[in-house]
Amino acid sequence: MPKGRAKPGFEAALRELEQLVERMEGGELGLEESLKLYARGMELSNACREALDDAERRVEMLTGKGAIESLDTPPGDHDSD
Repeated sequence: MPKGRAKPGFEAALRELEQLVERMEGGELGLEESLKLYARGMELSNACREALDDAERRVEMLTGKGAIESLDTPPGDHDSD
């Protein structure tokens, strides 16, 4: 994310991302504007993914699932979901 822009919270990032998608799907944007919106969408997508990953880690810590799962699952075999 650019240095001058604060990292949005999950809900705000998701809302903005949905709005960008709607604008881009409208098909009335020029190439440069589309590229700018695409870049911003990637930033927002990454922010959402980071927030969800963080939430998942916190839930695993609270439930102890991460520690138990790591003992039961062979290394590299995390595709069981």
